[in-house]
Amino acid sequence: MSTSPFWKGSRGEWYLVVQGVLFLLLLFGPRSFGGIPVWSAPFTQYGSLCGGVLLLAGALLATAGVVNLGKNLTPLPTPKRNASLIISGAFRLVRHPIYSGIIIFSFGWGLWLNSWPVIGYALLLLIFFDIKSRYEERLLLAKFQEYALYRTRVKKLIPFIY
Repeated sequence: MSTSPFWKGSRGEWYLVVQGVLFLLLLFGPRSFGGIPVWSAPFTQYGSLCGGVLLLAGALLATAGVVNLGKNLTPLPTPKRNASLIISGAFRLVRHPIYSGIIIFSFGWGLWLNSWPVIGYALLLLIFFDIKSRYEERLLLAKFQEYALYRTRVKKLIPFIY
């Protein structure tokens, strides 16, 4: 059985390209724009404190998701052929803990930097991961019949909320 070349994107490769661009924007994009007010005390301290908590929480959640996936881990949204459905560990908290952890980390990064544009990039990342997870969930529903019940019990991207 032959596989399609990566540039055709039959396994979701283009999602990785967009994701990489958003990561670069988040890490290296402009942190301020003219006309956007800068943060002032005490909001700078509160932002940095809350940001630090979110950075740690996001890193822990994403790491737990990677560890829980084990051999099922793939950078592509298409599940591996021999994948098994993981619903334990971090997956009991949220259906996409790696995406969720990255989102939480990204908002923490924006707060840590006291940067409205970076918080905006984090919002773009949230929207992107929502779109990517919809694609991935269609594939998971087709592969695992028990995924439908799992979806009714566990939130998608934001623990206990969404």
